[in-house]
Amino acid sequence: MKEDYYEVLGISKSASAAEIKKAYRKKALKYHPDKNPGDSSAEELFKKSAEAYEVLSDADKKARYDQFGHAAFEGGSGGFGGGGMNMDDIFSQFGDIFGGAFGGGGFGGFGGGGGQRRVKGSNLRIRVTLTLEEIANGVEKKVKVRRKVQAEGVTYKTCSTCGGRGQVTKIQNTILGRMQTAAVCTSCGGSGQILDGKPGDADAQGLKVVEETVSINIPAGVEEGMQLKVPNKGNDAPGNGIPGDLLVAIETQEHSTLKREGDNLHYDLYVSISEAVLGTSKEIDSVGGKVRIKLEPGIQSGKILRLRGKGITSLNGYGAGDILVHVNVWTPKELNKEQREFFEKMQGNDNFEPKPEKSDKSFFEKVKDMFS
Repeated sequence: MKEDYYEVLGISKSASAAEIKKAYRKKALKYHPDKNPGDSSAEELFKKSAEAYEVLSDADKKARYDQFGHAAFEGGSGGFGGGGMNMDDIFSQFGDIFGGAFGGGGFGGFGGGGGQRRVKGSNLRIRVTLTLEEIANGVEKKVKVRRKVQAEGVTYKTCSTCGGRGQVTKIQNTILGRMQTAAVCTSCGGSGQILDGKPGDADAQGLKVVEETVSINIPAGVEEGMQLKVPNKGNDAPGNGIPGDLLVAIETQEHSTLKREGDNLHYDLYVSISEAVLGTSKEIDSVGGKVRIKLEPGIQSGKILRLRGKGITSLNGYGAGDILVHVNVWTPKELNKEQREFFEKMQGNDNFEPKPEKSDKSFFEKVKDMFS
């Protein structure tokens, strides 16, 4: 089981953005690979801290984590973000956190010891529309994506500006003495390589656009506005860089009869006066197909029937919600002579007078039950 992100950084849930950043920097500097060479346990703690910071430093991701926990970032290929970070991700996203503490904040190809920086390609964003049934059960979607990949036959050579290091150093005289600073090489963008030769169908970076079918595993219980991340399915980076990610925004298609509220579903069932008086059985929609329910004789309008476990599977993996069936007795607006005479005779009849019992809950009690 994954550790709580707040515990990883040693902060409370009420920590401010500044406190989160400060806590991460403290952990990152403590477990930085340059400070702990060859220590795999320190490297793992370094990655965990970066993963926690990646989520908690983003207001949207933090809100989803606070609501759903780690489950909000699972499912599909890599989840919604946060999980599976590598050193390339960490230093490309958070290198500025370290300042000059490690001479450029590098590790394993990022500098620190003068190595080249692995540039990450740009991310791609798409939207996927899901039916309520797909959301309830989870689904695999295959989508066509136009992404940039390295063209066949493209060649690169060592950048002459930085000598393949990916960064350049500058020495300045200050009142405190001679200060050395490191910056990303502007000629190669930090990759340490520049284009040497390319085929005619490639752009200035040696990339070309191709159409690719990408499979996306979408877990049950996702909601409108959530975003999944498919690692390495964005645009390629030139040279020895790593591909960007494919970010998938979730949209939901409205269902004709079912309305979603969290993991629960609501269904409005209309019955006639005679059906309410005599009792009946009705077939209603559910995300698993049609379901038949029984209405007892004398059922009241406003009655809510709960079909347990027939709702949406929880994203947290805690079972499924319910279907709440709202019974509405339909009153006819027009009557023929025989019908009118019958109801006129029933006026004042003791059996037709309202006699609400304690079990017949008020509107406010029903609303309270819906959210319990």
